Amino acid sequence: MNTFFNGIEKIAYEGADSSNPLAFHHYDPDQLVLGKPMRDQLRFAVAFWHSLAWPGTDPFGGPTFERPWFDLEGDRTRPDSPMQAARLKARTAFELFDILGTPYFCFHDADVRPEGDSLAESISNLNAIADLFEQEMARTGVKLLWGTANLFSHRRFMAGAATNPDPDVFAYAAATIKANMDVTHRLGGENYVLWGGREGYETLLNTSLSREMDQMGRMLALVVDYKHRIGFPGTILLEPKPQEPTKHQYDFDVATVYGFLRKYGLENEVRVNIEVGHAILAGHSFEHEVALAIAHGIFGSIDMNRNDYQSGWDTDQFPNNVPEVALAYYHILKAGGFDTGGTNFDAKLRRQSLDPLDLVHAHIGAMDVCARALKAAAALIEDATLDDMLEARYRGWDDATARKMLAGGMSLEEISSHVLEKGLDPQPVSGRQEYLENLINRFV
Repeated sequence: MNTFFNGIEKIAYEGADSSNPLAFHHYDPDQLVLGKPMRDQLRFAVAFWHSLAWPGTDPFGGPTFERPWFDLEGDRTRPDSPMQAARLKARTAFELFDILGTPYFCFHDADVRPEGDSLAESISNLNAIADLFEQEMARTGVKLLWGTANLFSHRRFMAGAATNPDPDVFAYAAATIKANMDVTHRLGGENYVLWGGREGYETLLNTSLSREMDQMGRMLALVVDYKHRIGFPGTILLEPKPQEPTKHQYDFDVATVYGFLRKYGLENEVRVNIEVGHAILAGHSFEHEVALAIAHGIFGSIDMNRNDYQSGWDTDQFPNNVPEVALAYYHILKAGGFDTGGTNFDAKLRRQSLDPLDLVHAHIGAMDVCARALKAAAALIEDATLDDMLEARYRGWDDATARKMLAGGMSLEEISSHVLEKGLDPQPVSGRQEYLENLINRFV
């Protein structure tokens, strides 16, 4: 039995009046929200990388966290120490999942297995940890929301993976993705994610944009083809991010990804995994990115976190802003909710939050924030005022002439003649933004 969390009991729902810091105050997994249990609407997942693998570093400082598996990872006196560390980390992860009652988890390969001396050894290590995952998943009932490959941390990927100028790196990345798709499929993962951490450029002086985008398009096509060939029933997800670590990434935001997918004929095969912090770095609100993905038919899943508004980089903090989160869930619920996707906490503790208990508190708070936001979004939908006002604003387009104009039934000359014959002189109508903002605040 692991002792990392020192016997912390499974977190229970106690309601808003409870002052117990080790209880949910808003997340009641059994509560029905728009006809579905809250657990099924939110589909929470813990991120293996930040929660278990991140040592507390930042761009200006080294590790601050002390974890027993970190000591084992660094012990070179025994050849099996790295795998011992990986197994301890995996068992501790499932201890956390069990304490929180989260139905899913997510991982990168580099988070869960040690790097081998060859790709074959790395794949062997990954499969050995996947064997342990299977046992723990069967014991706890926790499922895999998605798996992915880390194609950005190792120095071989410093110039990208799919977009690398060296075809051997492209091939190495392809083989790595295949191995991770195989494990994700074996574990019953519901999605497979590609995040191109270095699929971009640092300077145009040594970059061929057309070559690199074609390479990235080819890699994605290979992934889609392999998905169908192995019968993987899940969704392929691409995660947008504008910059950091590269100067400019080819999957900048949802709009850019949609254009990329259209260019390579993959818009019906790939969806997006949208992160709050990445949306902010791209100059958008999170709800904008969610709504745009839904409008384009490519919405898949979300990474729930936040950035610090005073920092110019991706701080990956746990969410605490109910109104912002509520607007995102409003659009998700309006579109029918998650399919294979869910709410993954791609968030990490602050470097000064050293204790295992801090990790539990962080997830409790985040899950409560999402639960409050979900209930507010559902109440907005049930109230219907927002929907009614939106419909009224565009009601003029229900007119027969307006429909004909939009459908291509009128030429520019005919539209001009219509305006002149009717003597049209349209007057502005208030958008009532302040009222609508007040309306939102009634529910959050």
